[in-house]
Amino acid sequence: MKFGYAKVGVFINNTQIANVENNAKSIINKILTASGNGVEVIVFPELTLTGVNLCDLYFDRSILNSSLKYLGEIAKSTINVDSLVFVGLPFLKDGVIYNTSAVINRGKVVAIIPKSKLNSENGMVEEKYFAEYNKPNKEIELFGEKVIFGNRIVFQENSNQDFSVYATFGSQLCREKSFLGANVVVSLSSIPEWVGKRREIQTVLSAKSKEFACAIAFANAGTAETGTDVVFSGRSYIYENGKLLSENIPFENGSLTNDIDLDYLSKVKSKLKLKDENDYLVIKFNAFQDRAELERKYSKTPFVPSDECEKKERLNLILNLQAQGLANRFSRSYSKKMVVGLSGGLDSTLALITCYKSAKLLGISLKDVVAITMPCFGTTSRTLDNSISLAKAFGVTIKKIDITKAVQRHLKDIKHPQGMFDVAFENAQARERTQVLMDYANMEGGLVVGTGDLSEVALGWSTYNGDHMSMFAVNSSIPKTLIRELTQEYANQSRGKLRAVLLDVLQTPVSPELLPPDKDKIAQKTEDIVGPYELHDFFLYHYISRGSTPEKLKFIANHVFKGKYSPEEIEIWLKKFFSRFITQQFKRSCVPEGVKTGNVSLSPRSDFNMPSDVKTSLWLTELE
Repeated sequence: MKFGYAKVGVFINNTQIANVENNAKSIINKILTASGNGVEVIVFPELTLTGVNLCDLYFDRSILNSSLKYLGEIAKSTINVDSLVFVGLPFLKDGVIYNTSAVINRGKVVAIIPKSKLNSENGMVEEKYFAEYNKPNKEIELFGEKVIFGNRIVFQENSNQDFSVYATFGSQLCREKSFLGANVVVSLSSIPEWVGKRREIQTVLSAKSKEFACAIAFANAGTAETGTDVVFSGRSYIYENGKLLSENIPFENGSLTNDIDLDYLSKVKSKLKLKDENDYLVIKFNAFQDRAELERKYSKTPFVPSDECEKKERLNLILNLQAQGLANRFSRSYSKKMVVGLSGGLDSTLALITCYKSAKLLGISLKDVVAITMPCFGTTSRTLDNSISLAKAFGVTIKKIDITKAVQRHLKDIKHPQGMFDVAFENAQARERTQVLMDYANMEGGLVVGTGDLSEVALGWSTYNGDHMSMFAVNSSIPKTLIRELTQEYANQSRGKLRAVLLDVLQTPVSPELLPPDKDKIAQKTEDIVGPYELHDFFLYHYISRGSTPEKLKFIANHVFKGKYSPEEIEIWLKKFFSRFITQQFKRSCVPEGVKTGNVSLSPRSDFNMPSDVKTSLWLTELE
């Protein structure tokens, strides 16, 4: 598929023990159906053609001959199939039986991969029936064709070198030392089900897919398999770089398919400098299908977990990280007071919550937390009242300093035309507020706590040397969508007046309040100017964390936000994102230090560096 996706599928066959003909017919039906649905890598469980645990029947030549015969039938059925197929079967070579995976593409068996580490657990003593293979790859003849026999092979799609596949087996997966050369790893498995097995398998798959920056398609034996003293459930998974993408319901033998982001995996590998030094044979294959639709599900809010338990845990961890980070900076800078500008908006509310929690950690008086609210031309009574109510509810010191006259005097001094509401008019207010905070902090031996968030840092939505600056920025790695969730979580934990004012802050439109209000209503709404923050946070996550190009990002966004934003709206705001993101690096290059709470950060000291004079044409042209 274009945009660097490969569709991978795991298919649990309803295997009938030793009924190879019936098993082959079922496998063929599944291959043809899967390929018709655009699946490019098709994986079946271990020994699926015959069944696992045949015991001494593996020595039966009828079983072995039938397996070989119907492998040929399966291969013939794929002559018009654009998929790479992995089927497990016993394979006789030079008088020795191997537990193998046959690899099929376009009507041919292109490789036979023997297991290198046998399993003596789970009621099956493999050493009795099979041999391990740890020798160099060999060329054998099969169905009149030259076929590679060995397990040091990487399969690479002809049209995309990032579409690379490696095959292994479930019982040896945790012992694999290297499959760095592949972005997709298929694991043919026959691991029985018992209490605790799900977590055990998931731990291995998550760790291995993270370690080698790959996707793992884990196909496990289904319920029809015999195990004498064990039961198989068909529990299977698809992982990508440590993250679970798909999991089927055990005992239902359900299939799994998902889109693997090959571009993303290659980016992670390149950042980690993962390079396989082993001498693997590369076998080319054809499996590219130009599908228009994306099956994969992406969250509209990638910074916010969808699982409620996980979300609650993460939100509280972030609140504690912020508080501890500020406590460390406060104590080590020998500061006497925390000084924060309180506007009645979301960002400054979260900063005040952080100051409160930090003061509790340090055991200092709440009176040493000084919240300063500074009304001016655009301030509404709602936000002013909320800022004062917040400070009182938290029990911190509140100071109201009206900066209107100071800003008017400044504008008069620079001969700014009266009544002109331009950028100078707006920024004069932001810089005056920062001056008040800094000077007051100097008077009191205080530390100015910054309120700006990650979304604003990304878009450059701040006044240079105004709200852009502080002595420690507690929100600097938290995007707007997550700020809202953090404030909501704290409101859920609160009672009385504090809860009421927090809930009202959450209902207040996001605004810098720098333009005169309309009948005491906020006239300047940020999202009307720069665009919806849920879109910008989505763009930011996929661009920084996953390395999506503008064209790919537009494709994903149209898939995720279909029905909420039109393609035209998404393109407008995506252009706005790249225009601002690229041109605003000069602001990020000198931002204050802050608390890193997640894996997406734009700190120029530790996470993200780029020149400040980059032109936007490359990104914007791609969007055209």
